[in-house]
Amino acid sequence: MSTTPLELGAAEASRLLLQTSAEGGSAAVGTVVGASDGAPQHRGARMALVRHPEHGASTHGSLGDPSADAAAVERLAAALDDRRARDGIRALHVGDRQIEFYVEVRRPIRELVVVGAGHVAQPMAHMGAMLGYRVTVLDDRPDFATRERFPEADRLVRADFSDPFADVSLNERSFLLLVTRGHKYDYECLVRALRAHPLPAYIGMIGSRRRVRATYVQLLDEGIDRALLARIHAPVGLDIGAETPEEIAVSVAAELVMLDRGGTGVPLREVERVADRFFKDQDNI
Repeated sequence: MSTTPLELGAAEASRLLLQTSAEGGSAAVGTVVGASDGAPQHRGARMALVRHPEHGASTHGSLGDPSADAAAVERLAAALDDRRARDGIRALHVGDRQIEFYVEVRRPIRELVVVGAGHVAQPMAHMGAMLGYRVTVLDDRPDFATRERFPEADRLVRADFSDPFADVSLNERSFLLLVTRGHKYDYECLVRALRAHPLPAYIGMIGSRRRVRATYVQLLDEGIDRALLARIHAPVGLDIGAETPEEIAVSVAAELVMLDRGGTGVPLREVERVADRFFKDQDNI
């Protein structure tokens, strides 16, 4: 990890956040806003932790002493490691002092990468755009990945499935959906996705139980760690009895929202149980 110990100004901190996010990385900036002893000397001091897909991790700025800097880096790293972390004040404990540290987090733009431009891909791209994802559609068939079929996609990529992500940079905010027309294409995509660093936030693959099993066997034979198989959502989506392409897209979109927001997938009626909680006497319902 490289370090830039110079003073970090507000303008430079904002630039780091925006530029890192735009380039597919993550960054967190922390600013001292108060201290338990009321000492003003470090108020306004900033530190940043940047994780860049090409340049690795680096720190910028300083809070004025090594102990505070170490505590700040720990807090910033924890914020980046927590995919649901929000901006807000964290406490830094430095010796017998407590420093109020306001942390801002920026991550790459959420991107839905749909591999395969068939019937399921069309409603899926539409749903992804509605949910605010930047949508990329990949296919090796020029007549399928067209603007007419995918008007809401941000990018249409003519891909070679032997190296499917040559023109697409996967990152920690990539949501990857495999809806290809064949097992061999799923396999090529999965091998590369599971070897990406960092891993995509989501890897989903459509397919029957037999197709999924055959893919898993081939991945294990290739030397892919079995623990990584747990990162694959296959068959994809929530169990809502989906059959049509549009219903499958709803099922997958619901799973994406559930994972991104920390939901359970349980019907809200069962979660809230209003009738049981507020109407003990069924005659009064």
